[in-house]
Amino acid sequence: MDFKEIEQKIREIVPEQCGITNIEAEGLDVVIYLKNVKLFYDSEYLIKRLSGSIRKRIIVRVESNLLMEPEKAETKIRELIPVEAEVHKIRFDPIFSEVWIESVKPGLVIGKKGITLRSIIETVGWTPKILRVPTMKSETIEGIRSSLFKESKKRKKFLEKLGKSICKNVEKSEWVKATALGGFKEVGRSSVLIQTQNTNVLIDCGINPVVFEGSKAFPYLKSMNLEPSDLDAVILSHTHLDHTGFVPYLYAYGYRGPVYCTEPTRDLMIMLQRDYLNIVNRYAGVTAPYAVKDIHEELLHTVTIGYNEVVDISPDVKLTFYNAGHVLGSSMIHLHIDNGLHNLVYTGDFKFGFTRLCNNANNLFPRVESLFMESTYGGKLDVLPDRRETDEKLISVIKEVTDNGGKVLIPAFAVGRSQEVMLVLEDAFQRGELKVPVYLDGMILEASAVHTAYPEYLRNTLKRKVLSNQSPFECEIFEIASDRQAIIDGGPCVIISTSGMLSGGPIMEYLRQLSDDPKNLMVFIGYQSPLSLGHKIQRGEKEIPLLTKDGRSEMVKLNMRVETVEGFSGHSGRRQLMAFVHNISPKPERIFVMHGDEKKCLDLSQSIKNTLKVEAQSPMNMDTIRLR
Repeated sequence: MDFKEIEQKIREIVPEQCGITNIEAEGLDVVIYLKNVKLFYDSEYLIKRLSGSIRKRIIVRVESNLLMEPEKAETKIRELIPVEAEVHKIRFDPIFSEVWIESVKPGLVIGKKGITLRSIIETVGWTPKILRVPTMKSETIEGIRSSLFKESKKRKKFLEKLGKSICKNVEKSEWVKATALGGFKEVGRSSVLIQTQNTNVLIDCGINPVVFEGSKAFPYLKSMNLEPSDLDAVILSHTHLDHTGFVPYLYAYGYRGPVYCTEPTRDLMIMLQRDYLNIVNRYAGVTAPYAVKDIHEELLHTVTIGYNEVVDISPDVKLTFYNAGHVLGSSMIHLHIDNGLHNLVYTGDFKFGFTRLCNNANNLFPRVESLFMESTYGGKLDVLPDRRETDEKLISVIKEVTDNGGKVLIPAFAVGRSQEVMLVLEDAFQRGELKVPVYLDGMILEASAVHTAYPEYLRNTLKRKVLSNQSPFECEIFEIASDRQAIIDGGPCVIISTSGMLSGGPIMEYLRQLSDDPKNLMVFIGYQSPLSLGHKIQRGEKEIPLLTKDGRSEMVKLNMRVETVEGFSGHSGRRQLMAFVHNISPKPERIFVMHGDEKKCLDLSQSIKNTLKVEAQSPMNMDTIRLR
């Protein structure tokens, strides 16, 4: 349906007395400007009729010359909202005719059945945009919201252009193909190009975070045979750098289209990309592939979508995100192409099993012919232990070491595994089993703060705790690592620090100074790439290269104890992967196994083929596959 048809249907449905002054395509939304918004909302089923007719998200705004003066409007808004909502900040954006209301309890701002929101727009004219205030201070969220607010004029122009490009007529597609650009028969730099004769969509665009050599670190974008500016959309499954770390490069080289992801993925992605630049500049001794300005450009072009929303991202492609259970906001990507020509699901990283952080991954889809699935732990021997046993083992080794006067060093990814382990340690503290301080270093505390802004993406039990101001991330056992040397020289403790694979970051200083003492312990809780220093230590190497403060490399003896506690991974183990394939509905016609070491990809694809009797294969990077 092109925009003229959409506009015609809206004018047929909306009563003339509402006074339509303008209709705009704005990104994924259709915006209707009215003179009489009260009459519009008095028609109870009008929004439902409109949405059902044009199958688009609808935003209603009051004609700009009818908006109340901001200072007076803020007074009225504060009168309408209950004090218990704890409104922190109110900002007026005249470009979008919106009022941003940041509150600790957004539900009270919305009101029962949206009655308070309706009162606000009818009283002051401004359209409310409700934002949750994190329970912990977050510089990331404040910075992102401030940037989007300040750049609203530029963003409005981008969204109008995007809306027009989506709402146009094109020829019916006759084929669909996929090109593997990274993350096939390997872990890292995940990226796949999906093409129809009308649309070019890039799913994920990551780096290999443990190497810095371009040919091994970055996806094979030249295999697209396209310039970045030829892409119509970039879709991101989740925030980790092996899926998002190369996206700003696209903006550095001319891409100005949308990036689609969930809201928490956007915030955490920006945080990690900025941190990546710091690590590259400080530790790697190489030139970063992009700059801060490119991350900023990416932010201004990011369009967020919630789970289970069906949206048009091009004239012939519909996108839906489903919960992947991997980290906060992680998504399985469902593409519905050209009214049923083809349906594909890209799992990204997913957890089809229990974690304390997220609900289990989704396995029900409307249609699916092609499935692209990860296989990080896809080998026959990759059977993860029971989570209760995993939690008990971690607490047991921590108590053993700290009771003996040692320190426990846990390298962890800032997003996902850090929060998972924090939940285990907080639970042990509440039960009186853990009494030593737990220091958080790197971006862990900041990432945890972002989690408190999006409780709807957390496991139901954790969500309720955050909403009731009992966030486990704010437990008294956790302390900021403000003085690393004092921690190193001090008594028994637990240190959780980035980076998770020992590729740089504050973990390196702790390792350098704590490695010589056999009373100390390093505990690995997450995947270690075969190319990483973490993998070498896991394998038993006792002499490792580390950088000194003046940048020289020196060999350091590793006398500290090393343990690996399996089971904390946000990835599915072998049994969970097979269970997902057996339980996915409907059954896909073809399965493409990726995001795993070569042997694991081949092993899992063969097992799927043997048990499900469906076509399963493990493509290589730079392979192109016709899907339809």
